[in-house]
Amino acid sequence: MVTLTIIGIATLGMAWMPSFTKTTGISDSVVYVVLGVIVYGLLDILPNPNPLTFNVQTIHLTELVVVVSLMGTGLKIDKPFSFKAWSVPFRMLTITMVLCIAAVSMIAYYFLRFDLASALLLGAVLAPTDPVLAADVQVGPPMEQVTDEVRFSLTAEAGMNDGMAFPFTWLAILLAGSATGEFGEILGDWFQIDLAYKIVVGIALGILLGRVLAYVIFNFSEKRKSISLNDGFIAVAAALAIFGLVELIGGYGFVAVFVAAVTMRNYEFNHQFHKDLHSFSDQTERILVAIVLLIFGGSIVHGILDHLTWPYALLSLFFLLIIRPVSSLIALIGTKLHFKERMGIGFYGIRGVGSFYYLAFALSKETFLMGKELWSTVSFIVLLSVAIHGLTATRVMTSLEKKFSKSV
Repeated sequence: MVTLTIIGIATLGMAWMPSFTKTTGISDSVVYVVLGVIVYGLLDILPNPNPLTFNVQTIHLTELVVVVSLMGTGLKIDKPFSFKAWSVPFRMLTITMVLCIAAVSMIAYYFLRFDLASALLLGAVLAPTDPVLAADVQVGPPMEQVTDEVRFSLTAEAGMNDGMAFPFTWLAILLAGSATGEFGEILGDWFQIDLAYKIVVGIALGILLGRVLAYVIFNFSEKRKSISLNDGFIAVAAALAIFGLVELIGGYGFVAVFVAAVTMRNYEFNHQFHKDLHSFSDQTERILVAIVLLIFGGSIVHGILDHLTWPYALLSLFFLLIIRPVSSLIALIGTKLHFKERMGIGFYGIRGVGSFYYLAFALSKETFLMGKELWSTVSFIVLLSVAIHGLTATRVMTSLEKKFSKSV
C-alpha cells in the first residue's frame, strides 16, 4: 500500500513538472531521482530496487517505457521524412554512434582492463541517446509550426538509434558466449542475422504496419461513421502491438515502432488527430518515467554504484564531456549548422532508460565477467547525464531557440 501511495503521489506530481521546469530550469528527471533517493533512504519497507537482483523486471519495465516513448517521439516530429531533410540525424546515427562505441570499447579494454565482450557491451549500451529522459531537448507536441534543427536532430536521433544500437549489443552477447572469444567465430552470423535481417525486418514491417494503421485511422474509419477511432490510446496500443509482432518474427521491435510512428505522421501530416495520439502516449510515458526514476534513485541508495571506481568515474565524465561531443562534431562536418547548434546537438546526447534496458537485456542472455562493474558505470553515467543535462538543458535550449528557430 505504501508503494502504491508513493507511485500515486509521484505520478500526480508529474502534472506540475512542465511548469516547474519552465520556472526553475530544472528537469523533472533531476527531481524524481532525488525524490527516489530520499524516499528509499527514509523507508526500509519498499521493495528492493536493485536491477542485478530483479533483472527480468528491469527488462520489462524499461522495455515498456522505451516502446511508448518511441511512438510518441515519432509522432511529434514536424519535419516530413526525406533522407536530405533528415541528413543530420542520419549522420548522428551512423558516424557518431559508431565512433562512440569504438572509443568507449577501446578505453574500457585497453585502459580499464575490461574483457573484450564487456568492453564492447559498455560501448553498445551507451551508444543510443535516450528518447525517454530527453523531453527537455526534444521538439514539442505535433504541429507547433516551429523549425529548430537542434531539437529536431536530437529527437530524430533518439528515435532512430535506440533501435540501431541493438546489433552491437548482440555482438557483445555473441562474443561473451563464443568458445574462443574472438570475432572471427561470430561475425558471419552476426552480420547476416543481427545486423542485416533484423534491421530490414524492423524497417519494412514498421513502414507496412504504420501505413495500415494510418489507413484505418485516417481513411477507413472516417469514411464509415459507424466506426469511430478517435481515442488517443490507439498510439500506445499500436506501439505495443507493433513491437510484439515484429519481435515475434525476429526483427527489431524498437526500430519498427519508431518507423511506424513516423510513417503514420507522414501519411496525413497535418491531421489534428496526431495531437491526441501524441498526448496520450506522452502522458503514459510520463507516468512510467516517474516510476523508473524513483526506482533508479532507490537503486543508488541500495548500492548500484558500489562497484564504481575512480577510473570508471573518469571514463563516465570523459564520455559525456569529450567522446560524445567530439564524435558529433566530426559527424556534422560539412553541414550548414552554426557551431553553437552543432555543440548543442553534440553535448545534449542524454543517456538514460535505453541504456538500462540494453544492459539488463544483455546480462539476461549471457554471463559477462564485468556485470556488476557495468551496472555501476552505466548507472553513474546516467546519473551524471541527469544532473548535467537536467540542470542546463532548459536554459541552453531556450537560448538556441531564440537565436536559430524559425516559424513555419
